[in-house]
Parts: sequence; structure tokens; C-alpha cells
Amino acid sequence: MKYGIVGLIIISLFSCDNDDKMDEEQLIVGTWQLVEVYASPGGPGSWYPVKNGYKYTFFSDGNFSSDRFDECMTGTYMVESNLLTLNYDCDGFTKGIESPQGVFVEKINFETPLIQKLSTREKLHN
Repeated sequence: MKYGIVGLIIISLFSCDNDDKMDEEQLIVGTWQLVEVYASPGGPGSWYPVKNGYKYTFFSDGNFSSDRFDECMTGTYMVESNLLTLNYDCDGFTKGIESPQGVFVEKINFETPLIQKLSTREKLHN
């Protein structure tokens, strides 16, 4: 029985590859919260839990809201080839680490129910 359930889950994860872009965008719709960060304090790294991590809410129309930055909390997003592009829509918004201003690009890996942000070594949970 255990193997049957695992087999069914694997089939359902790999059976919808006709439109990868649509699948990626559908996977991200919902509210996600930062739950872990990857840190390496001078040696091998590991994942550490985060309490009250910031949240993103991704809507099916391509918009998002987030409490990550107080200065700007909304924008548009796009998912393509494991890249999540967040375009904050506040004039002049920048954190000085993104290019162009207000646009953050994260390399991600979907690990349902987690999104692992590979570029910043963070995990978000749905």
C-alpha cells in the first residue's frame, strides 16, 4: 500500500509536463512563508528554522504582495525556467542589491510544499 501511494504521487507530479510555464505559475499561486535559511558559519552549511519569516502571496493574475520590505509590498511576478522574477511596483524602490531597481530574480526549485530559493538559500513553505 505504501509503495502504491508513493507511485501515485510520482505519477501525478510528472504527468503534467505539456505546458511547463503554466504549471510553474500554477504551483506558486498561494501564500508562502519563509521557514528556513541556509547558513555556513565557516564550515559545512545547513538549514536553520526561521520564526515569523516574511510572506509572499502570489495571485493567478501575475500580481503578488509581500511583507518582506516595508517600503514596497506589491508588484508583478513571472516564473520561467526555475527563475522567479519579482518586479516591485513602487516608484524609486530599491534595496541596492538588485538590477534593475525594484526587480529581484531568484533561482528556485519546487519541492512541494516548499520552494527552495537557490540564489539566497532560503526555503518558503505553502
